[in-house]
Amino acid sequence: MPEERYDCIVIGSGPGGYVGAIRAAQLGLKTAVVEKGNTGGRCLNEACIPAKAILRVAEVMSEVEHAGSFGIEVSDASVNYGGAVKHRDKVIKTLTGGVGMLFEKNGIDLIEGFGSVTDDGNVKIGGQFDGTEIQTDRVVLACGSVAKPILGLEFGGRVLDTAAMWLLNEQPSRLCVIGAGASGTEIASAFGRLGTSVTLVEALDQILPLEEPEIAKACAREIAKQNVKIETGAKVEDVSPGDASVSVTVNGSAEEFDYLVIAAGRGPDVEGLGLEEAGIEVDERGLIKVDGRLRTSREGVWAIGDMVPGPALAHKASDEGIIAVEDAAGRETHPIDYAYVPAVTFCHPQVASFGLTEAEAREAGHEVVVGKVPMGAVGAPTVYGDRGGMVKIVGDSKHGELLGASIVSVKAADLIQELVNARELEGGYPEVARIIHPHPAFAEAVMEAARATDGWLIHG
Repeated sequence: MPEERYDCIVIGSGPGGYVGAIRAAQLGLKTAVVEKGNTGGRCLNEACIPAKAILRVAEVMSEVEHAGSFGIEVSDASVNYGGAVKHRDKVIKTLTGGVGMLFEKNGIDLIEGFGSVTDDGNVKIGGQFDGTEIQTDRVVLACGSVAKPILGLEFGGRVLDTAAMWLLNEQPSRLCVIGAGASGTEIASAFGRLGTSVTLVEALDQILPLEEPEIAKACAREIAKQNVKIETGAKVEDVSPGDASVSVTVNGSAEEFDYLVIAAGRGPDVEGLGLEEAGIEVDERGLIKVDGRLRTSREGVWAIGDMVPGPALAHKASDEGIIAVEDAAGRETHPIDYAYVPAVTFCHPQVASFGLTEAEAREAGHEVVVGKVPMGAVGAPTVYGDRGGMVKIVGDSKHGELLGASIVSVKAADLIQELVNARELEGGYPEVARIIHPHPAFAEAVMEAARATDGWLIHG
């Protein structure tokens, strides 16, 4: 049974909420987490984790298919999607169980039910107006976001949001994905490699619209080899769901698919939270207004993650959770520079970036210098059979400053961190260029890109 009072109550147990709750407990606050769904929130149960589990299956299948180039003969390899589902579900169970164990270890109470904020800053469980009220001085809202349909459609049947696609227990033969941002591109890359015929539809002129054009183009070239037809600059004119299929009309041409996935936008999950009654202000997009310490307009209430402005990323939410509860505990905190939070799309090859694009840097008035290196310029990608991709660094020549970077490579998620760390520690591209890297390693491509930015590329 929950207690009548806590020092801190976190509503939501995703990567922002559970991390914030653990940090609050470490700081000596008696803490509870309220969760209306499964422990771990949407990230662990519906989004990031099941996505990466299926993407890993696709990666293994690709390795099996190309094993012959390494002298390893594999015959009659095929996808048993039931086995992929078992892997996905085991991963989810393991990681969500781990969150539960962390709650127990840190003395955090998990309260199952719907939580809302009262007009005097407490929390009600079960309903905004008729639930059980629990007293607290600190509330952290960490409820995440929900998918938004388009074209007047509703999710269900043959029309899926991204979560429903990753949790589907069958592999479609034909799949249409609307929206080629990170989520849509990951779905296309995963299921295309597993053998599904995928059409990826994007209204803008490139997939991954937030990325450097040449990076997105390099990624698109590889994804087009994965049983994926890419339609950019596309207008979806009609969607007609049926019992056994869904018809999608794009640029005047209609096709039938087993399922349609809408990956074209999300909004904060604020319904029923009591924001208006509690005096918590939102912006024109419905996101909760917060300051650099994640404080809302209501004293004693903080908000983090997809509910507030900034990139909708799990690791961003986790850091915000730490900042919010440290502020709630009276600690000094630091605001996040959101432009420099790294972002990764886990398609094949991966795409990772942080900071300013070349165009943004020029528009901001920097003395821009750019260094680019193909992954094949260094040895390790050739050894491992993954030469595709490139590293691009955007710098300011006046001070050697790292303004941004983009990487398309099978290991982009790991490679980008070196540049993030260098900038955070006040290093620049000249320093990265002169740091000794192990050989042969994919990270040598980052070193060479830094050398190219500094004007003395060796391999390339």
